[in-house]
Amino acid sequence: MYIESEASPSFRISILHPYPSNHTQEAEVSHSGFHLYLYFLFFKSREVIVSLHPIEMTTRPRHTNYSPQSSIITLYDTNVQHGYTPQPWAPNIWRVRFILNYKRLPYKTIWVEFADVEATLRSIGAPPSAMKSDGLPLYTLPVLVDPTNIPYAPVILSNTNNISEYLESTYPSPAVFPAGSRALQSLFVHCIQEFFAKPLLPIMVPMSHQHLSDRSQRHLRNYPSSLSAAYNPQGHSSSHPLPSGPQREQAWLAVKEQFDFIDAIMAKNTGDGDGIVVMGREVTYADFALCSVLLWIVRIAPQDWVRVRNWNGGRWERLWERCKPYMQEH
Repeated sequence: MYIESEASPSFRISILHPYPSNHTQEAEVSHSGFHLYLYFLFFKSREVIVSLHPIEMTTRPRHTNYSPQSSIITLYDTNVQHGYTPQPWAPNIWRVRFILNYKRLPYKTIWVEFADVEATLRSIGAPPSAMKSDGLPLYTLPVLVDPTNIPYAPVILSNTNNISEYLESTYPSPAVFPAGSRALQSLFVHCIQEFFAKPLLPIMVPMSHQHLSDRSQRHLRNYPSSLSAAYNPQGHSSSHPLPSGPQREQAWLAVKEQFDFIDAIMAKNTGDGDGIVVMGREVTYADFALCSVLLWIVRIAPQDWVRVRNWNGGRWERLWERCKPYMQEH
């Protein structure tokens, strides 16, 4: 909880209504309250005369979870440790990060351990991302806090799809959903989540678990669904063992089948597009959803990226290069 003194000055406002009654109103308001008061008067009175009289600054404490240092967008994310450098890896959170970077929106990241996700999100007033089967709220990352328009009452959102829609509506240029493409792209991204990435889960979920901090690993042994909820709506548990030997290679063959299918779909853009990105020539939200899966592989299984990057005539490396300008980490 952040405690801030009321640092902005207070005013005594005298408001003279010349017509029809020639009466005077007075009120004591803060700097922000003054603006709201004038807004009200502008719509309620045709003509007023306003005079301001500064009075002694108050020192009443104001309790808020918002800090003046948090005047830019904040993204709550989880990370893996490579040496001493935290690195974002979860594909659903990368989709949000891609949009922030593409729209050139200033933001910062707060890293959250899995063991701390629910307590942290409750403390900032974040809504749950879903409800569990027992009716209890489920808190997962990402969460986005945007104080840009109303610093003292920031927008707080959970769920990747909700955040993506909000960012596009609030900051429409440059667009990740070109006009008329929102429904089609949403369907495409749903297919990426539910079908394209599904064969990756038996490989990537256990490997992701191994890259987390010791504290997060201990937490996930007790609450294995916490990791699954970060990126896996199908509920594959992080406690499942990583396939080895022939089983692992068989798992990668199943992954390649999905990559081959998407390759055939995207190749249809060759001729009237560049054949690399989903919507023809410019990167969009659908490309960011695909590249988020590629980033997951690169961060967690770099030795397997060597094989994936060369599949389908090098398509996935070319898509990586198109999305690379928007891979900044703040």
